[in-house]
Amino acid sequence: MIGSVPPDERPQDAPEPEPALRGDGLPAPDDRVESALLREEPAYAAAEVAETLGVPTAQVRRLWRALGLPDHGDARAFTDSDVAALGDLVGLVDGELVDLDLAVGTTRAVGQTMARLADWQVGTLVHRVEEIEARGTTAPATAADDAVRLVERLREPFEELLVYAWRRHLAAAVGRIEALGANEEDLHSTEVTVGFADIVSFTALSNQISREDVGDLIERFESRCADVVALQQGRVIKSIGDSVLFVNADPVRALETAEGIINKIGRDTRMPDVRVGLASGSVVLRLGDVFGPPVNLAARLTTVARRNRIIIDAATAEQLPHDQFETRRLPARPVRGFGILEPLAVWRH
Repeated sequence: MIGSVPPDERPQDAPEPEPALRGDGLPAPDDRVESALLREEPAYAAAEVAETLGVPTAQVRRLWRALGLPDHGDARAFTDSDVAALGDLVGLVDGELVDLDLAVGTTRAVGQTMARLADWQVGTLVHRVEEIEARGTTAPATAADDAVRLVERLREPFEELLVYAWRRHLAAAVGRIEALGANEEDLHSTEVTVGFADIVSFTALSNQISREDVGDLIERFESRCADVVALQQGRVIKSIGDSVLFVNADPVRALETAEGIINKIGRDTRMPDVRVGLASGSVVLRLGDVFGPPVNLAARLTTVARRNRIIIDAATAEQLPHDQFETRRLPARPVRGFGILEPLAVWRH
């Protein structure tokens, strides 16, 4: 009978079987974790999904790519849940609740958010598996075995947390439309103060410490910034490695956020120095991001700020109470994209 030889019957000098390889030549991953998460096996090709949903195959592929998931060509890579999820999106378009472009845009936003969350969670999961193996408190097992057990225990409560968090943030987002004073004729634009905080000389610093320490540093930086922003009723728009972009409807609170970031990070001898730029004006709200001159200007101002200092633009200075704050114009200098500007330093009386 043709088949593999059991390990205990293999000749002593026989080589160990070669590990399975993927198409790119890398070792094939253990699929038990994926199975534990999906709880179903792929059964449909893209063309079969399209036929089931009654839409062109190109539309299925477009929505799938919008989720940020790889295009598997003609392979049977779709599960029943994939078909159901794509069917829900198609139903929204067919019901004229949204058009296809909006469905793709929303799907892309969800996909990007979930991809980042998944990467963060997997990184945390890896550390947890390493801790379990280092303690040796469980029966001998592979890392995949430990990962499967963790996934099984975390899957349901984490799914519930995701839905709960989405509802809370949806309610907060609706409230912000009013709180930020959005233009009634254009609910996508509003007046805010934009803050941009970044770590000074991060590239040089990252070349001096280990990859693990870089990851821990960024985690602490983002976490502390997020805490300060939330305390001042602002919102973190995004983190970009060594930088954090935030907004606040109140320029005073935005300035207090900047002060808090410097106090929590720049004044901590265990953390690197930071600098913060603030700019005020009209921005466009789009898929969780913000766009407009204040966003770009806030980022540019950090390049002229000294270590652990705040630099603001004239529009922000005009909105600060003169009995609480004092500003001083700095020498005019070229700011990329804005020509010659006079940034301002600011401090409390």
